[in-house]
Amino acid sequence: MAVTRLRALASFAGGAVIGTLGGLIGLGGAEFRLPLLVGAFRFAVLDAVILNKAMSLVVVAAALPFRAGAVPLGLVAANGTVIVNLLAGSLLGAWIGAGWAMRMDAARLHRVIALLLILIAGALLFGHGAAGGGSPLDGLALDGLALIAAGTAVGFAIGVVASILGVAGGELLIPTLVLLFGVDVKLAGSLSLAISLPTMIAGFSRYARDRSLSVLARNRRFVLLMAAGSLAGAFIGGRLLGIVPESVLLPVLSAILLLSAAKMWRH
Repeated sequence: MAVTRLRALASFAGGAVIGTLGGLIGLGGAEFRLPLLVGAFRFAVLDAVILNKAMSLVVVAAALPFRAGAVPLGLVAANGTVIVNLLAGSLLGAWIGAGWAMRMDAARLHRVIALLLILIAGALLFGHGAAGGGSPLDGLALDGLALIAAGTAVGFAIGVVASILGVAGGELLIPTLVLLFGVDVKLAGSLSLAISLPTMIAGFSRYARDRSLSVLARNRRFVLLMAAGSLAGAFIGGRLLGIVPESVLLPVLSAILLLSAAKMWRH
């Protein structure tokens, strides 16, 4: 019983720490949660991905209305064409990515996840920097069919990454929205949530098709506690936003992801 209670406490506390890290940069923190599930809690890698996706779904579903005070939902709806454009690729990408994850052997999945964590670390460092200033795509000036094609292709890639890692994909969606579509960074945060929610549901439905979601039934108390901790942490991180300079925070978080990637590769 003591071990069970300790594990329950650790799941909530771990979720709170991860949620705080994510809240500090306006994300759900799932990219940090996955290595914790595999390393500290010893879940099999595919089980960890599914659990991570379930908790990401809870955090993202709560985050969109939480942001309504700063970014009205009407403004999000007014950018429906951008949402649809990226969803056209991300929904298919999420479905295919989940299928790939379930067909990979554990060793290969560990290495794929390690590489994707490195990609996320790069997105945190360079994507957030670009989102705050000049865009390397400024001279590209895509519009019409070219913009639709680019949005669909990028959405597909993001859907695959999000499904394999069990994350919402905001680390990749926000820079894409800012750089490719010229969206304000605050609005991009809410648009990314609106895109992430159906994308994660698509990946979830693919996992459920092969009965992989039985892991949720076996670990439902753990999931609820860590999800609650993640929500609490995300709230705390949001309140602390701006206290820690981004120039310090992003390299530290990227270093954590790179360390996690190295451990995943050697696992």
